[in-house]
Amino acid sequence: MNPEQTKVLIIDDDDVIAQSTAEYFNMFDVPTEYVTSYDDAVSFLENNDVSLLLLDINLGDRSGFELCKKIRLSYDMPILFISARTSDDDVLIALNIGGDDYIKKPYTLNVLLAKVKAILARYEKAREAANAVSSGSVDQGSGRAVPEEVMLPTTVRLTDRVSLDTDIHKLKTDKEQISLKAMEYKLLTYLIMNKGRVVTKDELLRNVWDDEYIGEGTLAVHVRHLREKIEDDPNTPKVIKTIWGVGYLIEEI
Repeated sequence: MNPEQTKVLIIDDDDVIAQSTAEYFNMFDVPTEYVTSYDDAVSFLENNDVSLLLLDINLGDRSGFELCKKIRLSYDMPILFISARTSDDDVLIALNIGGDDYIKKPYTLNVLLAKVKAILARYEKAREAANAVSSGSVDQGSGRAVPEEVMLPTTVRLTDRVSLDTDIHKLKTDKEQISLKAMEYKLLTYLIMNKGRVVTKDELLRNVWDDEYIGEGTLAVHVRHLREKIEDDPNTPKVIKTIWGVGYLIEEI
């Protein structure tokens, strides 16, 4: 299988389950690969484009929770946990560290496939819409052309407790001022100037960094740092929202 066509990666230390699930998905034209260890998953993601992960919690001597945290530092594809562990604590941990769903084993292959197909369809639709908006420089809501440069006011309110001071390039709360690195400020203001529409990762890399050698991992790290400074809960962002596999969105503020 061409690695570039991989839609789903199954990460499960049970070789039989992983292989049979991958074979079933491939039978129904959902290109799927599988790995059975933490290290193999990291290596695969570094060398292949993947749209969705099915991730087990138990990975031999490593943890799927640990792997999810690492993946979320650099990638934003949907992650569906699959596990025989059924406690509410496990479910809450999985969702709070970046998982998008929790599927308990044993699962029915046709139901799992239907769920994965639905998520992939939404993913593709969002990506196509965002790319169309980006290439046409058209605002999603109104159809108006997005101006090339927007003058921001001195104070931009981001949350009830945090605002951006564009004169001093810092975030401000009632109690403190929070410094922003140069690229953090540039990234944040670009998203604010394009609020209300999805900004693709390619657009951000092209217009914020202007450097073809910067990758998505660098972008994800900067977004994570901004969320840690702005969001009440960085793991559940309400200001800078992720659109799966497409980019980021700041809604009207």
